[in-house]
Amino acid sequence: MQNSAKILVVDDDPNVFELIKLYADMEGFQVVGVNNGDLALSAFDKENPDVIILDLMLPGTDGMTLCRKFREMRMVPIIMLTARGEEADRILGLEMGADDYVSKPFSPRELMARIKAVMRRANLYNKSEQVNIKYPGLEIMSDLRKILVNGSEVELTPKEFDLLYYLAQNPLKVFSREDLLSAVWGCDYYGDQRTVDVHIRRLRKKLAPLKHEYLSTVWGIGYKFTPPLKVKEVSYE
Repeated sequence: MQNSAKILVVDDDPNVFELIKLYADMEGFQVVGVNNGDLALSAFDKENPDVIILDLMLPGTDGMTLCRKFREMRMVPIIMLTARGEEADRILGLEMGADDYVSKPFSPRELMARIKAVMRRANLYNKSEQVNIKYPGLEIMSDLRKILVNGSEVELTPKEFDLLYYLAQNPLKVFSREDLLSAVWGCDYYGDQRTVDVHIRRLRKKLAPLKHEYLSTVWGIGYKFTPPLKVKEVSYE
């Protein structure tokens, strides 16, 4: 099987790397790896990977810091891989911009499925119809995958953008967490519903300069995108 997609594995355990490489090779992926956090940024820049498998506990620069720095360099799907299983670590990883989270010990087949899922979501979005959306103070440019808040660009992770864009395309419609997981992460997503809450919280912080709060909680159900009552400027380009 041939596959042009490249995976960058950042993990200091050679057994983990060999296991991932074994199964990734069978799926046709290209795999490169580094075993020290200090080497990860240069490898990222040189190899231009399509997906990153990132351990949390690393010699040199830690995984959380790397996740944030990767996001500053380029938007690429990141799957956190760590021996830690506590909820606080999972939430922190998501807040740093990770798209998914896998705890050791892990099933290599499940990891391959998650890699395919994050890549499929990115590819499906690129092939979908792109519509730019403009509300007072908020402009969502789907073709460039960026947003403007009060005229200034605000950086979003890929999943933050996808979630905001999906909600904005369906103003006032109430979505459950299950609905959003299926639409934004895909029906084969393996994570839990708190992933949605984490991303909504991060989006609200980034949209905080706006006078109007566009993301509303519908208690007991989920979330909706709420335009101002008197909208003077709305356009779908």
